[in-house]
Amino acid sequence: MDFLTSIAEWCMPFLYFLRDIGNPVFDFFFETVTHLGEETVFLVISIIFFWCVNKREGYFILLSGLLGTLINQAAKLACRVPRPWVIDTEFQPIGNSKIEATGYSFPSGHTQNTATTFGCIAAYNRKKRWVTVLSVVIIVLVSFSRMYLGVHTPLDVITSLLVSLGLILILRPWFETEEKFDKAYPVIVIVSVVLSAAFLGFVLLVKGDATIDAENYNSAFKNACTLLGCTVGLVVVWFVDTTYVNFDTKAPWYAQIIKAVLGFAIVLLIKSGLSAPLTALFGNEYVARIIRYFLIVVFAGAVWPLTFKKFGEMKIPALDNFSAKIKSKFTKKA
Repeated sequence: MDFLTSIAEWCMPFLYFLRDIGNPVFDFFFETVTHLGEETVFLVISIIFFWCVNKREGYFILLSGLLGTLINQAAKLACRVPRPWVIDTEFQPIGNSKIEATGYSFPSGHTQNTATTFGCIAAYNRKKRWVTVLSVVIIVLVSFSRMYLGVHTPLDVITSLLVSLGLILILRPWFETEEKFDKAYPVIVIVSVVLSAAFLGFVLLVKGDATIDAENYNSAFKNACTLLGCTVGLVVVWFVDTTYVNFDTKAPWYAQIIKAVLGFAIVLLIKSGLSAPLTALFGNEYVARIIRYFLIVVFAGAVWPLTFKKFGEMKIPALDNFSAKIKSKFTKKA
């Protein structure tokens, strides 16, 4: 939209200001911090909470993140606001940040991921002040890093923060209790599937539009397929978990580590190892992507939890004794 692009142009002096006060130390720090906003970090955190901390909180993070990504990607394709270096050809981002900045500029995907993920954690654990403070610090740093690195304007970042806040405020009450969650979850998942399918339909509808370049279109197409695969997978997870599994996350700390490491190894195998075989089998990388992310979600939410009872019963006497000694020392100090 021309109006949003005009606002982005108006924001460019601020990006130049950040460039003027920058230095190699800040460059390295913010290039590192910004990775906390990547899809992989969101996936890892949501699954760890789902497997090892609190299943309901894991669902809250995952569903909020998927809906946030859906809104973000739809807005990118609908508004088509260029990246800062396209608006001003003399402006260049710091380091390799330009390579990792895919799709249109508005709104910021990294900010969306971080604000939704850590915002959900803060909202769910609002009685724990240190969790809230840490979450807010991470959100602020990643949001600022997107502007400091020169890949987003304040318009992109602020919009993503507001969308994340709105989503959390809307969804959080439905995760307060098990009763509310049981009623709301199927509705939220079905709505997510419908919206994901609608977004994919929108992407297919604008195919061939001369105002959309190939790189941005392919980015939107991949994200639409990812979202559809994930949301359809959540329908299966809901049915299997409520009907057959109903797993418990509790387990000794060492069992949690083993559970997470082995589980993530298989998730990564599905994510990376099945890409080429599925593409060859179906003859289309986008269809393969839908199936691949569907399998990731079904494995993480319905298959791997079948092992959790065994992990909960796991006993390693040496580690149990070690844990008891550590606990007794801290108890005495207290």
